Amino acid sequence: MKFIPTIGLEVHCQLNTQSKLFSTAATSFGADANTEVQTVCLGLPGALPVLNIEAVNKAVRAGLALGGRIHERSKFDRKNYFYPDLPKGYQISQFYEPYCTKAHIDIELESGKKTIGITRIHIEEDAGKLMHSEDPAVHESYVDLNRAGTPLIEIVSEPEIDNSDEAVAYLTELKKILEYIDVSDCNMEQGSLRVDANVSVRPEGTDKLGTRVEIKNLNSFKAVKAAIEYEISRQSELIESGGKVVQETRLYNAARDMTQSMRSKEEAHDYRYFPDPDLVPLILKTTDVERIRATLPELAHQKRARYVSEFGLPEYDAGVLTAERNTALYFEDVIKAGAPAKKASNWVMVEMLAIVKEQNKALTALFPPANLAELIHLIDSGVISGKIAKEVFAEMVSSGKKPKAIVDEKGMSQISDEKAILEIVRAVMAEHPASVADFKAGKDRALKHLQGEIMKKTRGKVNPQIANKLLGEELTK
Repeated sequence: MKFIPTIGLEVHCQLNTQSKLFSTAATSFGADANTEVQTVCLGLPGALPVLNIEAVNKAVRAGLALGGRIHERSKFDRKNYFYPDLPKGYQISQFYEPYCTKAHIDIELESGKKTIGITRIHIEEDAGKLMHSEDPAVHESYVDLNRAGTPLIEIVSEPEIDNSDEAVAYLTELKKILEYIDVSDCNMEQGSLRVDANVSVRPEGTDKLGTRVEIKNLNSFKAVKAAIEYEISRQSELIESGGKVVQETRLYNAARDMTQSMRSKEEAHDYRYFPDPDLVPLILKTTDVERIRATLPELAHQKRARYVSEFGLPEYDAGVLTAERNTALYFEDVIKAGAPAKKASNWVMVEMLAIVKEQNKALTALFPPANLAELIHLIDSGVISGKIAKEVFAEMVSSGKKPKAIVDEKGMSQISDEKAILEIVRAVMAEHPASVADFKAGKDRALKHLQGEIMKKTRGKVNPQIANKLLGEELTK
């Protein structure tokens, strides 16, 4: 029997505000446990929430970037449940009236473009964090409430994802958009972006969806892909063997590469949602929304299209350069400093990104974009050869010096004077008469050998185009 999967994703994204959603407590990552808390975070009697307008602005920014409908009126509800990392005994969220609906994300597949709908995006506060003892003999857990109250948006997709590859493509595009508009750092290791996957399967030929299982707190794309694939396989085998899938919440165990049951799945009524009596409805005027829309930057897919049409770059190059916003901005600054687009693209894509990956640094931490533009200019103007440029580049990375200063200090300028090069060519021919004879006998390898000897003799400083031209003229005399 063949089974058809149906997948929906719920993405929790921490907004990068300086303070929490309903209090002025800080939100910086890595602070000592329980030092970034105030009365609202602790749920102390009489503490009243005050909405952080910057969190609302960033939430609206995300909704607009994802093509959603921003509602003039939304409101906050209490989601009631008891858990050690939730001191109030409820989480403030938006259940009945979210601020944004009907958004979407376009993904690129081998079969073409696919649009995946987003049902809703709502604002809510994060819970704290439990830290369990690593000693199996010590049955203790510790609570850090620094994260409690941090502003989140939850982005809920339609169940329109067909497999794990589509899920990863959706998340990759979503993460890129959120980073481009600067509403979150999307650091999955630090919990800024967390994914819950809803997975069901149904026999091929039937339209009725199967029983949905939720996999909670997936913190990497690799985990998302593996958990979905395991769950599809588990549910398919269970149904085929005569069993029945039960609605539940499961966790993914990366060490064992499997999902494990966590608890039976709650329904909305289990949380006893009701409007928060301490918060008035959120009213977003059209003028407010349009003001935020005007601040949206050019997004990755827009840059990608422009790089192809304006700069004449191949689709592949444009995709690599726009994969991260900082890379795209660096590349554009290199062009603004005077470098041709294709050459700037090659250096950023090949040389710069290799160093970034190797040293785990940001592009701007290596050297300014203007320095790379100056290096490209030195090559184009014949001051240095492409081979010498690689040496200069390495010195730029290690010392931070400008390329022209490095070339002058180390005497790396290219030899372009034809008279000087002619003397070198004749000297090399005199030193390698056998290669000259081989060339005249029709052996093409001899030419490569002589060209290599010229470069060797000049330590790569000779202008290769002029050297090759003069060598060819001398050999045919």
